[in-house]
Amino acid sequence: MMEEENLHHGLADEGTEASRQEYSWPVLNFNVPPQRIYHFHQQFATPTNPNNFLKGVKWSPDGSSFLTSSDDNTLRLFTLCLILLSTPRHDMRNPPDPYSVATEDDSFAANLVMVEGESVYDYCWYPYMSASDPVTNVFATTTRDHPIHLWDASLGQLRCTYRAYDAMDEIIAAFSIAFNPAGTKIFAGYNKCIRVFDLHRPGRDFDLHSTVKDNKEGQMGIISAMAFSPSHMGMLAMGSYNQSTAIYREDNMELLYVLHGQEGGITHVQFARDGNYLYTGGRKDPYILCWDVRKTVDCVYKYYSLTTLNVIRSSENTNQRILFDIEPSGRHLGTGGQNGLVHIYDLQTGQWVSCFQAASDTVNGFSFHPFLPLAVSSSGHRRFIIPDDDDNEDLCLSGTSIGLRSRHFSFLSFILSGGIQAVFTVGLF
Repeated sequence: MMEEENLHHGLADEGTEASRQEYSWPVLNFNVPPQRIYHFHQQFATPTNPNNFLKGVKWSPDGSSFLTSSDDNTLRLFTLCLILLSTPRHDMRNPPDPYSVATEDDSFAANLVMVEGESVYDYCWYPYMSASDPVTNVFATTTRDHPIHLWDASLGQLRCTYRAYDAMDEIIAAFSIAFNPAGTKIFAGYNKCIRVFDLHRPGRDFDLHSTVKDNKEGQMGIISAMAFSPSHMGMLAMGSYNQSTAIYREDNMELLYVLHGQEGGITHVQFARDGNYLYTGGRKDPYILCWDVRKTVDCVYKYYSLTTLNVIRSSENTNQRILFDIEPSGRHLGTGGQNGLVHIYDLQTGQWVSCFQAASDTVNGFSFHPFLPLAVSSSGHRRFIIPDDDDNEDLCLSGTSIGLRSRHFSFLSFILSGGIQAVFTVGLF
C-alpha cells in the first residue's frame, strides 16, 4: 500500500514539475528583425479628422487586447485574435514593404471605441484585469478638464468617475494615473501633489498628499508619470515636469529619494521586473536613465552609444511622450523615437543591441506582450505648417506629410526564426 502511495506521489510530483516546465518566458532574439503582419489606418484617419495621429498603446495585463489613444480624444480597444495570428495575411517568406501598406484596408476593426470629451492625458489598465471576468475588465483615463473615468472594457461604457476640485470648487484634471499593486486605489498626479482615490468609492472623496514641504523641499512641478514597484515593496516612483523623479512609500507617501539627471521633463517611469532598478525618460531627452533604488547616489548608466550609428533614440525635437517597455523576461528594453526606429537595449549592460524600422514617423509607443513573444507600437505626431508670407491665413495644424504616409497605422509581424514572433504597429507613415 505504501509503495502505491509513493508511486502516486511520484507521479504527482512529476506532473507538477512538467506543468511548471510547460511554460517559460519567451527568449527573444533581437538579432532577427520582426516583420509586419497587421496594420490599421482607415479607422483612425476619418473624413471628420484627417489629421488624426496616435499618442500611445498599451497591452492589457491578461494579454487579450491592447488599447490605443489618439489625437481625436478617442480610445480604441483591439482584441488579440490568436486564430488571426496563426494565419497571417502576408507570406512571411516575402514580407510586405512597410511603406506600401498605407493604401491597404485595416487588418480588422477595433472592438470598442470610447470617446472622451477632451485630450487624453493618461490611461492605465486595472492590474488584475481579465477579459473573462467583467468585474475586473476595466481601465481608467484622465482627460483635460474632466474627472478620472473608469471604463468598462467589455461594453465600452463609463462605470464611474473620481473627481478632484480646486479652491473654486471646479473640477481639475489629473496629469497621470496609476492603480496600486493591490488594485484597491487610484493614484492621480497633479501640480505639486497627488490625490489617492479608493477604487470602491467613486466621487469626490480622496486623500491629498503634497509633494512639497513647508521649507520648499521635495518634488516640485506637475506629476507627469508614475509607476509602482512590481515586487510589492510598497514603493512608488513619480516623475515631474521639473526634470526630477522621486520615490515614495505607498502607505504614507513618505519621500525616500529624489533623482536628478534627466535633461527634460519626465514623461515615463518604469521599474525593472525585480523592482531593484528604475528607468526614466524625459521630454526632448534622447537618453533613458537607469537607477538602482538601493543606491540612488547616481544613475547606474545611460543608454550611451555611437551617434554615427543612429542608435540613440531620437526625441530631442518633440514634446511627445516617447514611451518604452521591458520585455517579459526583464532582459531587454524597447523604445521608439522620431526617426521611426525601435531601439532595443540590454538592461544588464546598458548597451544597444539592435533596431528595426517600425514606421516612417515618430514611434511614440512600444509595448511588449505580457507573456507572448509579441509587441505593439504606435506612431505619429502633429505637424505645424507655417503659411507663406503673402498668406494671411492663421497658423494651421496638419497630421500629414506626404499623402497617406503620416496617417498610416500598422502592426509589426511574425519572424521566421527566433526574435519577436509578432509585432503590431499602430502608426503614421
